[in-house]
Amino acid sequence: MRSAHRALLSTAMLLLPVPFAGAAPSGPVLGATSDCRPEAPALDEERFVRIGGIEQWVTIRGSDCRNPVILFLHGGPGSPLSPYASAIYGAWEAGFTLVQWDQRGTARTYGRNPPEADSALTLERMTQDGLELTSYLIDHLDADKLILVGGSWGSALGVHMVTQRPELFHAYLGTGQLVSYQENQASTYRNLLELARAAEDTVTTMALEALGPPPWTDPRNAGIVRRATRSYEARTTTPAPDSWWEAAAEYASPRLQDDREAGDDYSYLQFVGYAGDGMFSRIDLRRLGTDFEVPVYLIQGAEDLVTTTEVARAYFDSIEAPAKALVVLPRTGHDPNEAMLDAQYEILTNRVIPSIDR
Repeated sequence: MRSAHRALLSTAMLLLPVPFAGAAPSGPVLGATSDCRPEAPALDEERFVRIGGIEQWVTIRGSDCRNPVILFLHGGPGSPLSPYASAIYGAWEAGFTLVQWDQRGTARTYGRNPPEADSALTLERMTQDGLELTSYLIDHLDADKLILVGGSWGSALGVHMVTQRPELFHAYLGTGQLVSYQENQASTYRNLLELARAAEDTVTTMALEALGPPPWTDPRNAGIVRRATRSYEARTTTPAPDSWWEAAAEYASPRLQDDREAGDDYSYLQFVGYAGDGMFSRIDLRRLGTDFEVPVYLIQGAEDLVTTTEVARAYFDSIEAPAKALVVLPRTGHDPNEAMLDAQYEILTNRVIPSIDR
């Protein structure tokens, strides 16, 4: 689902931006093995990898190829993290190998594979893409398992991945956890309307009342609600630095910007559907069961109006897992800020890594 600057819900640490280094040659490399030697441990790779029958954009960066590997699942769908990765969490490269992936229908993957007019994104296809990429990374990086970090739309995709193939993952960390089309939409509408009425905001109140409660069949309705949630979250949250949303120079060409915009628009419509019948309408994580074979950690903004904490908490309470934790952050909404990234880093370094090292 959309968040600040093209609806990103990133997942990362913070503080010290790391300059973007030189690129590795592009081209399909499925089956290649990373050369991890003590005398040459750093990784700085970017290329198209053949996943699900098409070439999809993947970047891999870290200071030591023996470090734990994190696969990030961006939100949107269609809102890539790869252009902003170095600015947001380049400092993480000292302790982790970081993998960014432009999902099917997103940014550089979209530009490489312009979809047919009648093509459709499906949750099943996206899940299989993610699992195929995971298997490739385990082989390519000579890793045992990966850590999976998903935000917003990526959090729904992440739960599908870890429940289908738990043996591939050390742990799952979700932010802005999406749970269910019905529950999330109803909670967003109810909380937003209550806030608008309390603020005597007649414009927003009338707009929401005109829409009526979800589900909606007009894709514009979701956009109206998202703009309102952004406005109200901005009143009570601490924003991220503006520098986070400045695309790295190699992603700033007019062509790549056009691909990013077109992919965002395409994926958003695929998500909500032309009649409320897109991928979102099929999301209900409870149908997958709530028994997990990997540790599950959720981080929620207390002010999140898109994936509200009340829905995430109810889902979290139903989960059985080897370890689990829910962290609710004040002055944080659906969009990432420094507090959210600090909390993610704390969980990964103090909970996930010790469990891997045992």
